[in-house]
Amino acid sequence: MRLALWIIQALMAAAFLAAGGMKLALPINELAAQMEWVSALPAWLVRVIGVAEVAGALGLIFPALLRVLPWLTPLAAAGLAVVMALASGLHLARQEYTHIGMTSLLFALLVFVAWGRFRAEPISARGKTAAKPRLELQSAHAN
Repeated sequence: MRLALWIIQALMAAAFLAAGGMKLALPINELAAQMEWVSALPAWLVRVIGVAEVAGALGLIFPALLRVLPWLTPLAAAGLAVVMALASGLHLARQEYTHIGMTSLLFALLVFVAWGRFRAEPISARGKTAAKPRLELQSAHAN
């Protein structure tokens, strides 16, 4: 599970770093030529989405890798999942059905990372021992 989470985190970070970086670096008219939905949004919102994607990409890797505020990693995954849910809604509203599959897949992978880093394989902060949640069943006939 730990390896699967790291692989998905790395893939998601690379994808969102590239996508967000493109939204920040390219002129809006060039973005609109590559992505139809860009013309439906104000330029400032496209840039804000780019900032969110780049910040999320960095948050998927560095807090967990450095073990400094590692709880930020599942929050980054959850934040990017919200971005993907909103993207799916935008594509649905614009009847761009071919894009919904990809945004839904990214959403599912990000939810998996958020769950994995919150519950299944949390990363402890540097200098602290891992506090893995345990399910304890109490006997109905406790003495």
